Amino acid sequence: MKLLLASILIAALFPLAAAAETWSSAPLVDQNCSAKFTLKDADTHTRSCALSCASSGYGILTSDGTFLKLDDAGSKKALAALKASKKSDHLRATVTGEAANGTIKVQSLKLD
Repeated sequence: MKLLLASILIAALFPLAAAAETWSSAPLVDQNCSAKFTLKDADTHTRSCALSCASSGYGILTSDGTFLKLDDAGSKKALAALKASKKSDHLRATVTGEAANGTIKVQSLKLD
């Protein structure tokens, strides 16, 4: 009985690993502009605006319109992808990572 109780307590101390999720073709928006756009008009957000607001960080709009912020590493990946892109608008990305408390810990990011 003591062994069972000890096992339960030890298991409770270690949270379960969060499973990675993938968001496909999600609108990529800088945090400064995140409140200005909905899913319907997010594709009008320009690359030049996203680049000029880079210091605020980036995030995506999910299918229900929620803005999920990218972690610092993810924002750096987004900035590099935007700098390498020739797109002027319709900034969509496929992002894989773990979401917690409104932020995605990004494992990979690719502009679509």
